[in-house]
Amino acid sequence: MSLNCNEINLALSELDLEGAFIQDIIQPGFDTLALYTYKNSTAKTVLICTAPKSCRISETRKKIPKNEKPLRFMEFLKSRIKGSKIISCRQLGLERIIRFDLTHGEQAFIMYVRLWSNAGNIILCDSEGNVLDSMFRRPNKDEITGGKYSEPDTSKKKVKEFPIRDFSELKEEYNASKQAEYTSFENLSFNEKIDLFYSEHADTLSREALLEKAEKWFNEHHSKLTAALSKLEQKKNDFSNAEQKKHQGDLLLSYASEIKPGMNFFECLDYETNQTVQIKINPKLSAHENAQLLYESYKKELSGLEQLEQDIQLSKDKIARLEKEYDAITKEQNPVRIEQMLRKDTKPKQQEKKTHPGLDFTVDGWYILVGRDANENDELLRRHVRGSDMWFHTRDCPGGYVFIKYRAGKTIPLDIMLDAGNLAVYYSKARKNGKADLYYTQVKYLRRAKNGPKGRVLPTQEKNLSIVLDQKRLARLEAIRQEQEGI
Repeated sequence: MSLNCNEINLALSELDLEGAFIQDIIQPGFDTLALYTYKNSTAKTVLICTAPKSCRISETRKKIPKNEKPLRFMEFLKSRIKGSKIISCRQLGLERIIRFDLTHGEQAFIMYVRLWSNAGNIILCDSEGNVLDSMFRRPNKDEITGGKYSEPDTSKKKVKEFPIRDFSELKEEYNASKQAEYTSFENLSFNEKIDLFYSEHADTLSREALLEKAEKWFNEHHSKLTAALSKLEQKKNDFSNAEQKKHQGDLLLSYASEIKPGMNFFECLDYETNQTVQIKINPKLSAHENAQLLYESYKKELSGLEQLEQDIQLSKDKIARLEKEYDAITKEQNPVRIEQMLRKDTKPKQQEKKTHPGLDFTVDGWYILVGRDANENDELLRRHVRGSDMWFHTRDCPGGYVFIKYRAGKTIPLDIMLDAGNLAVYYSKARKNGKADLYYTQVKYLRRAKNGPKGRVLPTQEKNLSIVLDQKRLARLEAIRQEQEGI
């Protein structure tokens, strides 16, 4: 339940913001704003929330965490009203709309805070009411840059009795907390009661509601990861008979003279167990050819078993990372911080806009970019690398471009070059061979092939590097990438 008009008036009277200066502005979430004010040697943090069913304004003593990436509206407000003086702060009649009159040097601004459930907003206007920007841009209401904000007519508003809550339901919980040692519940200001109530029991953006959301998020992701791990372990179990296939191939070669054309199965005495075994064979193939098929299957499963071990470890690492994140969320007491942590971890992948094509890895401070096809190679080369960056590519074999970004005064370590080399081989046609020769040079020594296909370049001053694929190194790089992308 949002604050009603009488509760807003009481909260504002306690805040006493007229004459205060706005020292800083923090926007911890898309629908929450904190104004750090200062007046008569007293600092106050004013929290404004426009979340549905939780619209409110109050002083808060909780630490307001910053976003890892500053939000648009916060940056705009900082550029216009940070350091401004609050000339007046009042509610418009019985409307749940607060008007801030601000001055910053010779400029005057009006900031409207609308605390309507499901329609809350913060709108900054010039002194004439022209909209400069808003927290939520709503063209249909003219709440966009260049729009005109009109104050509602409050003279015809019918007077209604809206009771001011005493939040007595919090008393028992409060008295059981450590805070009661310093101030009794009856001596709490209305702002303190607002902050206490909405931090724990609001419909949205409360610790209780956020922890419920976190539990749902955790269970959903944990079940998916454990199911994927179970499939990998089952596949590993299926591959565990790889040695048996090799042994069967050996048996077929040992008894090759006894295998006749047209046989679907061959029975023989296993010289290791001294028991009779039955081996399925292809009647159209010779004993040597059937043995060769078993050897190839053995090599494939053996190779797959190594990769499976790495995939299983990656899955276990993901589950451990998820459990650690959930544990951190459940231990966090600040609901604003919980909301930030959840928003970071639950953002849909389709909403994440990459600044470049291909893949990227940050290893020991070195930034590696990988193009996987001609289009990504060309885009990276045109717009995302510079002359001093290092370029890697397989020699005489189609594949992706790998770039190591230049670091001033730093020489690329051999281990980082081996990382880049392995990525270049892995994302090329040479992957099946497991090894390849590379050449590498700085981007400034690349020349585009005249009339050549997209992405084709001719290197000069190149050096050679021979790479044998290192599966452990590749697994480490993939784990780094997934951790950085939060997969």
